[in-house]
Amino acid sequence: MKLILLTQVFSTLFMVGLIWFVQIVHYPLYANVGREQFPEYEALHNRSTTWVVGPAMFVEMLTAAALLKYSNGSTSLAWLGFGLLIVIWISTATLSVPAHDALKAGFSAGT
Repeated sequence: MKLILLTQVFSTLFMVGLIWFVQIVHYPLYANVGREQFPEYEALHNRSTTWVVGPAMFVEMLTAAALLKYSNGSTSLAWLGFGLLIVIWISTATLSVPAHDALKAGFSAGT
């Protein structure tokens, strides 16, 4: 159980750090790519990011589910964590993925 919890914490902290890096460093650099190169840059960004984010998201979900299954007496906290992770996955699927799909067509400051 301790290993599952530590793996969950590590994967979550990894994702938090990655998200902060992308928000503070990576996205502001979009302005320097250039409009003509932007669609190709965005497509490469999406493919490369998937290889970094995908495994961490999988580990996060796997350990959240394991914590639910093996939690002894603290089921409400395990459900809370699992529920919050579901909210994050839904927001990724409904907000971030469509925004990046739209950016493949070209730079849009609004997007």
